This record gives sequence, C-alpha cells and structure tokens, in this order.
Amino acid sequence: MHQTKIAIVGGGLAGSEAALQFAKRNIPVTLYEMKPVKRSPAHHTDNLAEIVCSNSFGNLQLSTASGLLKEELRLLDCQLIDTARQLAVPAGNALAVDRERFAETITQKVASYPQITRIATDQTTLPEDADYVIIATGPLTSPGLTETLQNLLNQQQLYFFDAAAPILTRDSIDFSKAFFQNRYNKSTDEADESGSYINCPLEKDEYLNLVDHIRNAEKSELKSFEKSEAKFFESCLPIEVLASRGVDTLRYGPMKPVGIENPHTGKRPYAVIQLRQDNAEGTLYNIVGFQTNLKWGEQKTMISMIPGLENAEVVRYGVMHRNTFINSPQVLQPTMQLRSHPNILIAGQLTGVEGYTESIASGLMAALSVIQLIQGKAPILLPQETMMGALFHYITRSEAKHFQPINSNWGILPPLPQAIRDKKARNAHLAQRALETFENVIRSNALSLGLQPPGVLEPTV
Repeated sequence: MHQTKIAIVGGGLAGSEAALQFAKRNIPVTLYEMKPVKRSPAHHTDNLAEIVCSNSFGNLQLSTASGLLKEELRLLDCQLIDTARQLAVPAGNALAVDRERFAETITQKVASYPQITRIATDQTTLPEDADYVIIATGPLTSPGLTETLQNLLNQQQLYFFDAAAPILTRDSIDFSKAFFQNRYNKSTDEADESGSYINCPLEKDEYLNLVDHIRNAEKSELKSFEKSEAKFFESCLPIEVLASRGVDTLRYGPMKPVGIENPHTGKRPYAVIQLRQDNAEGTLYNIVGFQTNLKWGEQKTMISMIPGLENAEVVRYGVMHRNTFINSPQVLQPTMQLRSHPNILIAGQLTGVEGYTESIASGLMAALSVIQLIQGKAPILLPQETMMGALFHYITRSEAKHFQPINSNWGILPPLPQAIRDKKARNAHLAQRALETFENVIRSNALSLGLQPPGVLEPTV
C-alpha cells in the first residue's frame, strides 16, 4: 500500500507547528530546513522556530483579538503556544518568552519525534516524491525557492520591510530615572506588583531633541535588490519612518505616556519609552516600538539620549530586512491550499498573515487540511465568526485590490446581529460567539482531526 508522503519546507514557527501536529498523530513527515547549512540574514542560531523581531506573542486576554486567537489555538492543542506559555517571561498582559530557550525547546521537541525526519538543505525546488507539500519558508524565503514560487504561481512576489528593535542589558539601566510600571498598573501576574515594563520618561525638550536626531540620523544602505520598491507593514514601522510623519507621531504611538505616572515626580511624562523583558533571567530588555534601520553609531547616540539609558549596554542593535509574501487573494484558499495546486499548501508569513501567533495558526491550519485530505475528506473551512476563520478568509478574499499583510483584529470578524456601542462589551460578545462557533466545529470533527472534544482541555486564560 502506498504510504502518503508529506513534506514541509521551512522550520520556522509555521513549519515547526505543522510538523508537530503530524507527529503527535503518528503521521510521518519530512521537514526540510536550510539551517545549519545556510542562514537567512535575520537569523542568529541553527535552532528551529527562531524568533528574530519582538519576543512577544501578543496579548493573552480574551478581550483582545490576539487573546481570542490564542484561545482558539489552545482548543486545537497548538504545540508552540503551549510551549510559549510554559516558558513565559513577565510581560504584563502579553505572552513573551526567552527567545533562545523557546527555539531550543521546540528544536528538541521536534527531534524527540521519530515520525519527523529533518533534512538540512536549502530546498530550492518542491520535493518531487511528496504527495503533499507545505511551504513555510517565511518572510526571508531563499532566492531559489522564491523563483520556484514565481514560476508555480505565474506572478511576481510582493514584499515589504520588517525591522527589529535594539536589545539592552538590565544592569546598565539607570533606575534613578527609569522605573518599572505597566500602563494603568494592569497585569495578569499577581506577583507582578511593580510592573513588567521598564519605563524611561521624557520631558518635552528631551522628546523633541530625540525626535530631531531620529529624523536626521543616517540610515543603513539598503541592498540593491531592496531599493526599487520598499514597502513597510504599518504595525511594524521603523522608528525613523514614524518620526518622519510628524513631530508628535511618536508621542501618540510607541512613546505615548497614557496610563503612566512617574514615581520620581508623581506626574505623567510628556512621552515615555518602554522596555520589555527579553529573556527568562530578566537580564535583557528590548526597546518597545524601536525597530529601526539607523546605522549602529546613530542608534548608540539615539539610545544614549533616552533618560535612564545614557550608559546602556547594547547587546544587539536594530536591523531591517526584506520580507516576502505571496498575493494570497489571487492564489490561496482559506484552507491554506493553492487554488491551482490543492496538494501544495502555504503557511506562515508567506501567506500574508503578520505576527508570530498568526503564523503558527496558519501552520496548524495547513496541517489539519492535509490530515483531512489523507482521510479522503474535504479540509475544514473555519467559519468567519472565528478569529482563525476570519483571518484566513480575509487574506484570501478574491476582491482585494491592494493586498497588505494583516494581524488578527476585531475588524475582520462579521458584525454582530445587533450593534453594541460599548467597545469592551462588543468585543466580549464577539469572543463569546467565536468560541461557541469554534467549539462546535471541533465537536463535529474531533474524531477525524484527532482532537479532544471541547471541555476536556482546561481553559488557561
């Protein structure tokens, strides 16, 4: 009897999640990952599921779109989000991890399954002997595989630029000026009394001087292939791009002072810069919202202008790189299958989902679609009332004229039958409807998906 051969190309968040979903159902899969043979410009280790931008997976609360998405993933027994919860570091209402420990743990977990065969190669073509292929090579897909995708889809790839923020050592921060505090003193951690975020308050003159430096600082030279058509994703804009939009843009964006009171003065700062814990030991912190393409010398000056960071030790400066994604509305189905080649699936940021949790969700969805296909069943089409269903329908909607990557958000869900003006109440009703719908889908397909019916897995939010 012919044994179905499944191949996954790419061992990032989406690819690792897909591989683990197959393995825990005792389905053999081959995982092609170019590390350690080759690394992309943004990667620093040979581990799977390496995260290179923020170390946060987003908000945990069900009152947020990101929190709802995580709860849907919990109901699907998502492996990477479960691991992230186990390795969480303090981050207020958000789920943040020690990035190195997270990647190491996922790498070890993949290696522990005999059902997963890992092959280290820069796979530039589709595996010829595979019955199903999941391509999850991420935003920095290698040129060879990019060309293969272009030929397969008969279209040019789109791309935008993504940037990472500097990381500093905690011991080098001056706490006679900086202080721990969450906005409005909110936290999901009872032991987190002082706050998860380090705050650096700025007076008006300090803010204006900093903005002036950012606006006039020299930027790193883009590579020749990046210059012609630079596109930025709105939710991850470089700090210098935000600064160029107006003198107050940063003060109403990543440097907004709302919900913060300086304990040294008892007053709200004119602007505030927050730092978020980046590793389990709490020795490293990244500057929230300060993803940048400024030259390293300019970054050093910029950081030294921030109160409390005058002598900060920088362990990694910010970087910017090109991100690749396909024109999903033209070529992809909500099941992650290509319209023209249903046995080829795309997952991760290549699809146009933006965010760690969203990438993981697409990898899990691709795996579930293949699991249904090998049983002779049609892949599940998640209802648009669920966050996952809404996300995948949104990125694959054929009427889209100008496709842009997107995070999970309330705006992509269908409206409620009756309008609710209060935002919190409306979001609560949307979340309740989504989870009830999601549980019904799982209950109807639990056997074929190999899942426990809802109610067996205890809520964690």
